[in-house]
Amino acid sequence: MSNILIIDDEKAIRKTLSEILSYEGYKIDEAGDGEEGFRKFKEKEYDVILCDIKMPRMDGIEFLEKAKESNPDIPIIMISGHGTIETAVEAVKKGAYDYISKPPDLNRLLITIRNAMDKTSLVAETKVLKRRMSKVQEMIGASSPILKIRETIDKVAPTDARILVTGENGVGKELVARWVHEKSNRASRPLIEVNCAAIPGELIESELFGHEKGSFTSAVKQRIGKFEQANSGTLFLDEIGDMSPNAQAKVLRALQEGKITRVGGDKDINVDVRVIAATNKDLLKEVDEKNFRLDLYHRLSVIIIHVPSLNERKDDIPLLTDKFMNDICNEYGIARKGIDDDAIQALQDYNWTGNIRELRNVVERLIILSAKTITREDVANYVLPKK
Repeated sequence: MSNILIIDDEKAIRKTLSEILSYEGYKIDEAGDGEEGFRKFKEKEYDVILCDIKMPRMDGIEFLEKAKESNPDIPIIMISGHGTIETAVEAVKKGAYDYISKPPDLNRLLITIRNAMDKTSLVAETKVLKRRMSKVQEMIGASSPILKIRETIDKVAPTDARILVTGENGVGKELVARWVHEKSNRASRPLIEVNCAAIPGELIESELFGHEKGSFTSAVKQRIGKFEQANSGTLFLDEIGDMSPNAQAKVLRALQEGKITRVGGDKDINVDVRVIAATNKDLLKEVDEKNFRLDLYHRLSVIIIHVPSLNERKDDIPLLTDKFMNDICNEYGIARKGIDDDAIQALQDYNWTGNIRELRNVVERLIILSAKTITREDVANYVLPKK
């Protein structure tokens, strides 16, 4: 049975619409204003929202903006007795599925709801197809460390256990996180990735937990943070060793209590998020140096997956090189180039300080600069450092 949320400050309108749509077989929830409506919107999944525009506490346009920021796929039909063409255009520009004047023509309303339901189904099917077509990049390798990682992922993915992924830059820690999410019970929900090292310390809390309008100078409107965006899904915190102490304390609370508070807000927001963290640092050393919280480390490290450096898994270089050559030649739209065994051996003898990322760049360089077959001499000319 499809769920519909009716948001209108006029009780008579809500009652009428609720009776008609219940008779049509829909399950109905009601809200008397935008604020109550948004709270229900966050607590439950709806197939369609019917929303009035002029309401106390939070009007329909503000609800529309916040709802679209939180979940852009749910169709919202705006209904108003005070609307103008400008209001209708504004609503559609902000993401409304349709705009219907009061009193609504019931036939048009029912047709619009059915069309909106069809759109929701198409969006869901498209997402599934996209996920199947753009599957998570394969984890290439047959070495013992890679086989062990695959085995660990298969065991822990179906659980909600938190995971700490360790390893040098460029080894593919984010790929491990994506595979855990892909094989988990949360695979149909969002995987939100945050690079903690790329966000300035003064903005990390706003990025993770969101902020209320006016909470600081540039906070011109309310913002939903990554924890809320990842609700019911997975949050991947990359380079967590670079997170500020204040943000660490808030992440710890989110893990302990399943609650967050937006910057500048005082209301607790429940979140159901599986957290996977990654770092290239020795977090226990960071704990000793007072840069990282020991209690947060223990919360995050229920499962620890260490991704080895490329120098520790050189037996995988032939497989990785073959994969990268196929991918890069396809990207450039050129015929697949060959590579000599001696050239592969030269790559295996090389000291890979940049790991998988460096190997892919090197393979791309060789494809661009070499003839039809990549030779050991090409590796010597274009890869090995000049003495």
